[in-house]
Amino acid sequence: MTQPDTLHARLRVATAEAHEALERDLDWQERVATLPGYRALLARLRGFHAAYEPAIAVALADEAFFAPRRRLAALDADLAALGLDDAARAALPAPLAPRLAGEGAAMGALYVLEGSTLGGLVIGRHVGGLHGAGTPLAYYAGRGREAGPLWRAFRERLDGLGAGQEQAAFAAGVATFETMRVWLTTGSAV
Repeated sequence: MTQPDTLHARLRVATAEAHEALERDLDWQERVATLPGYRALLARLRGFHAAYEPAIAVALADEAFFAPRRRLAALDADLAALGLDDAARAALPAPLAPRLAGEGAAMGALYVLEGSTLGGLVIGRHVGGLHGAGTPLAYYAGRGREAGPLWRAFRERLDGLGAGQEQAAFAAGVATFETMRVWLTTGSAV
């Protein structure tokens, strides 16, 4: 078997098992079948992003690149529309923030979050179809016309990482998928 030729392709292979485990265990269709279930899933996602976004930002050290990829504000908007005020959102639990040492690790973790943006479009259409017009979907609506250019820019930066960063990206990608799986599939509803 030949080695994939881009870091992005190698990262996809390296994280495939952890990614499949997340998709298998999440059971998102069951979770979003009711509005309280949807709200509980968004609350868990908010905790995850609250822990990971600052850690990625510090390790990446490039706010201009990272800022349009932040999704915490979209989660807050959806949760506010679903009845959680500022204090309730701030009190939501979060996993421990990851220790991301350098750009390779930051890009590995961000790979998971960026990929979920693309996959989330499917979930958003499903949730909107189930619960109708007016369902808050800022998190799952994606980035509109910016989705493609942001994904391409992410892949170009990932593929441009130095060879010494590859293992850090792989390890962080796998760890992020695993942490997300455990975080989203355990814990209490909101």
